[in-house]
Amino acid sequence: MNNQALSPLAQELRSRYDAISRSVADAALAAQRSPSAVRVIAVSKTQPIEVMQAALEAGLPAFGENYAQELKDKGSALPQNSAEWHFIGHLQTNKVKMIAPFVTCIHSVDSERLAKEIAKSALNLGRTIDVLLQVNTSGEASKSGCEPHETYDLAEAALQLPNIRVRGLMTIAAFSDDAEFVRPMFRLLRSLRYELRLKFPEAAQQGAFDELSMGMSGDYEAAIQEGATMVRVGTAIFGARSISRQSL
Repeated sequence: MNNQALSPLAQELRSRYDAISRSVADAALAAQRSPSAVRVIAVSKTQPIEVMQAALEAGLPAFGENYAQELKDKGSALPQNSAEWHFIGHLQTNKVKMIAPFVTCIHSVDSERLAKEIAKSALNLGRTIDVLLQVNTSGEASKSGCEPHETYDLAEAALQLPNIRVRGLMTIAAFSDDAEFVRPMFRLLRSLRYELRLKFPEAAQQGAFDELSMGMSGDYEAAIQEGATMVRVGTAIFGARSISRQSL
């Protein structure tokens, strides 16, 4: 991509995204993994439409949103199919209909009830939605996700539903600057995925447990070392506060 042909805002976003992509690739290589095995999901929550338009201009491929209304508003305002939307926040069942027409993958499925509601909305729209099962690996009450021992029952229920495709697992580690403190949380998610592949071999052969969504701006290197296939990066791409044209 010729960055010189981009608007100043798009140039800034492209530069930041490229820097993160290089860092992710380096972390993958250091872990003896292929850089192509790890995707960067640009977390765009709270970013206004003008920033999203610039991000699309810059060629950013996938965006993560935390709030259903915000994803719906952005999906409605931007050209149809112009963005790949990932929902990464806690999702209430009554908000599923808001995002179902737009979302590619929901990372935060933590109950059979939610999985059923997603399947129902997807069926009504005649589409299939990818989902990840969210697991609370930190043990923190403030974190969403099923308990690790509940993962098997949730997976079994979700695999039987129509119009959703179980792709893997997701977790949010405890907030810490110490990579060694959060590493066991990522390792636990990888271990759960291994056990699910053994428990549901036919589903595994069809890609049900390929993905591990774990790691954010502060801890993605450790997550990649432990097997992450998707890292969710917001601050390092969009900045600590919303970027605006006036700030450039």
